[in-house]
Amino acid sequence: MSKPVLHVRGQILVGPEETLDEVWVVDGRISLTPPSGLAGEAETIQGWVLPGLVDAHCHVGLEAHGAVTPERAEEHALADRDAGALLLRDAGSPLDTSWVHDRDDLPRLIRAGRHIARPKRYLRNFGHEIEPEDLVTYVRREARRGDGWVKLVGDWIDRETGDLGTLWPLEELTAAIAAAHEEGARVTAHCFGEQSLRDFAAAGTDCIEHATGLLDDTIDAFAEQQIAIVPTLINIDNFPKFADAGEAKFPSYAAHMRDLHARRYETVAKAREAGVPVYVGTDAGGQLPHGLVAREVEALTKTGMSNLEAIGAATWAAREWLGRPGIAEGESADLVVYRDDPREDLRTMADPHRVILRGHAHESQGRHHH
Repeated sequence: MSKPVLHVRGQILVGPEETLDEVWVVDGRISLTPPSGLAGEAETIQGWVLPGLVDAHCHVGLEAHGAVTPERAEEHALADRDAGALLLRDAGSPLDTSWVHDRDDLPRLIRAGRHIARPKRYLRNFGHEIEPEDLVTYVRREARRGDGWVKLVGDWIDRETGDLGTLWPLEELTAAIAAAHEEGARVTAHCFGEQSLRDFAAAGTDCIEHATGLLDDTIDAFAEQQIAIVPTLINIDNFPKFADAGEAKFPSYAAHMRDLHARRYETVAKAREAGVPVYVGTDAGGQLPHGLVAREVEALTKTGMSNLEAIGAATWAAREWLGRPGIAEGESADLVVYRDDPREDLRTMADPHRVILRGHAHESQGRHHH
């Protein structure tokens, strides 16, 4: 069955400086020129148009207790699609979700395989729980299983010290990141505290999730090495809750988490000003539901980003970083259409008018998140 021809008109935002008045969608792909011999058969869709949004940190197939059924994972992916998130970097899942690649109606997925952690040093049922001497072996395995990314757990509460502690000795970590790079994969890690960021920068990581413990020394290192961060600000909002839960047994951990939370916007602002690349990720699947990408875009403006820069962190900039195309001749038509200009009011992003994935226009679900 051939896909209908679409004529998309309005303000099409290709990049921070570039807009188009119209594009055509023919056979699922973008054409910058009208196809011949149409005679008015195309469906016209009008509005403000962005490249399909990117959620660069979510977990398809994972919820608070661990892996879910494939049916539930499909619901995760559909919630993201309906929110306009058409490119997902899955930052670790115990469920094999490679089948999502075969589904035209689900977002494009970049899988990081399964989290790699230490025994009793992360959430149960989430990751491989291994000792440092096995890290290289497991990193190679997950690099081959995933789609070009490996996810490590960099720090977590250490019950001996009663505070956040690193999981990996620097020597093993450095060897593991080198092994991932040999396999053609990039490495990212869950890091809340200060020390894990120093270790991961020294070991040559490509990206860090959350990165709440950045200080001047690590910000300089991240900027120099162009290590990206995905702050997941809407999930960091849960830190006071984590602190309350740990207060009785681990008062230093609780105080640490509250401090990291209190300076979260300032931390990201300093990193951004220093030239650290910052991208949009929601951390959906652990604590939060899927489909909240617009809320994270809005949260980033609290760090001093303009609306346009925050939009870029979820669209053209994020796609370039992940090596995926945006709006260009011959590329897959993955577009989100809004009734109003998102540059003027980011809240419009929470309610897409139409979502076009692989050239197929899906009706908006009319979900108002505000």
